[in-house]
Amino acid sequence: MKIKTLGVVLAAIGILMIVYTGFSYVTKDKVVDLGPIEINAETNHPVQWSPIVGVVLLVGGLVVFATGKK
Repeated sequence: MKIKTLGVVLAAIGILMIVYTGFSYVTKDKVVDLGPIEINAETNHPVQWSPIVGVVLLVGGLVVFATGKK
């Protein structure tokens, strides 16, 4: 039962990685802090991955699901 569940989870993650090929997040860095005056800089950090990784996970999940113990 756990092997088939692992296969389904891998396939679902693979589908999500095919659909969403990345995301980005923003961090705020304090540049200047002079008492009541504060200047912040926002930095964008993109995280990208290849859809091929999603395809590999999808196929791997399907193989694990198909060959799992009954």
